[in-house]
Amino acid sequence: MRFLRFLAYERSYLYLCAASYALAIGIFYADPRSKWHWDTFWYGAALWIGMSALFFIYRYYRTERSLSRMGDEDTEPMSLESEGYRKELQRKETAHIRAMNEAQAKQRDTYDFIVSWFHEIKTPIAVLRLLQQTKLDPASVEEELSRIEHYVDMALYYAKLDSFHQDYAIGTRELEPIVRKVVKQYAKAFISKKIKMSMTLGGVEVHTDSKWLEFIVSQLLSNSLKYTEEEGEITITASVTGKEKLLTVRDNGVGIEAADLPRIFNRGFTGTNGRTKVKSTGMGLFLAQELSRKLGHYLTCRSSPGSFTEMTIHFPINHDPYLDALTGSAKASG
Repeated sequence: MRFLRFLAYERSYLYLCAASYALAIGIFYADPRSKWHWDTFWYGAALWIGMSALFFIYRYYRTERSLSRMGDEDTEPMSLESEGYRKELQRKETAHIRAMNEAQAKQRDTYDFIVSWFHEIKTPIAVLRLLQQTKLDPASVEEELSRIEHYVDMALYYAKLDSFHQDYAIGTRELEPIVRKVVKQYAKAFISKKIKMSMTLGGVEVHTDSKWLEFIVSQLLSNSLKYTEEEGEITITASVTGKEKLLTVRDNGVGIEAADLPRIFNRGFTGTNGRTKVKSTGMGLFLAQELSRKLGHYLTCRSSPGSFTEMTIHFPINHDPYLDALTGSAKASG
């Protein structure tokens, strides 16, 4: 920092010093009892200039030293103002680092998802090529095409996750038509694995978006089919309690390990079954939970390894937990 620029920055102090000296001279000159001498004036002016020069030189070097050691935590701030600037800079730096870390983590998760997605979609394509070389089985071809369509839908909804607010239409929707439409998409898989299907929906209506809810239910049903053995059973039920409406998908498949349950909705988490039994992208339940929250719903899971898995979509009646969370965050930050 150049000294003249520093003086320009500190001009308010210069103005204050000059005004103080001028005021003192004015009082002295106006007092009839005082004897005015120009020598006294020039002597005082010289003293004022000298003292002011020493003061500003001291502040200049102290500022230079403070700026050069700004990154040191133990550096004593020059003033309350500089201390405030430092705290604000540290706060902004912390927020910037946090945002960068979150962006990098999201970028890594996106890369992992894309790589996993490519690996997953290669399987049905390879099967279709094999079927093409042999005698084509229409049922098998349709099943593999359905798998490809499911993976494409997952990628599409993942891409739309951050722009959800631009493509939704919330309204009162009956659950039964939505669920039956999804079940129909997996009819071949039910037949192929000889899985028994039962539904009890009872005309329950919820406040939601049909398209996004279809994807959520599709993901839950896809998981049930994936992890349920042949001749198993899947049930879908709707119910109403005092505070919420529930849509539950239950199967008697392999279940989920207790250690995995707290993390099944985490981005990219595959769990024991996703690594050892069936290949998984680890994104399906994450997307289902995120979309549920954006719709004002949320997912929970109960499971016992080797016995059952029960996934439930909660539709709160009198409040929106997603908006409540945003409001709570805003109040906390305020």
